[in-house]
Amino acid sequence: MKPITITDDNFENEVLKSELPVIIDFWAEWCSPCRLIAPIIEELANEYEGKVKVGKLDVDVNQQTAIKYGVRSIPTVLMFKDGEVKDVIIGAVPKAMFVEKLEKLI
Repeated sequence: MKPITITDDNFENEVLKSELPVIIDFWAEWCSPCRLIAPIIEELANEYEGKVKVGKLDVDVNQQTAIKYGVRSIPTVLMFKDGEVKDVIIGAVPKAMFVEKLEKLI
């Protein structure tokens, strides 16, 4: 399963109204650290399929959502549950940190 594409338009339905916890990778094409964590985000989408919704939001195209959630540096990964931000990871970090925070979320 690949991460879903999150946009300003589908954010409310895909994230805020989701039955499952959601993690969103705020990224951009030109961002080197974003490319470093991209394979981790894909692995998480596969490993947590059915337990967590995993998405990616391109901040260059979807600025409204990035601004609304105060995303100032990328990559930033926001973890949502019941429509609220429950955790944040900023920067390229090891997979173990994502897993540790995800396990608390589900």
